[in-house]
Amino acid sequence: MRMRIEILGTGCPKCKATEKIVKQVVEELGNNAEVVKVEDLQEIVNRGVMMTPAVVIDGEVKIVGHVPSADEVKKLLQK
Repeated sequence: MRMRIEILGTGCPKCKATEKIVKQVVEELGNNAEVVKVEDLQEIVNRGVMMTPAVVIDGEVKIVGHVPSADEVKKLLQK
């Protein structure tokens, strides 16, 4: 089954940086994950996320409130 990674954020610089890092790591690892940007504030709040950026992997919130390092994202994707 294909992994689904969602970047939750309203489009601020930190959210864009997070999206860029996640996409780079996915490409680097040769992972065929689907990367989706969620910008709808109501949907973000409905998921219980109060600080952005956030990274959700297969429906589970993994990172909240900071731009992850490439290493942090790699560790999450290699589990």
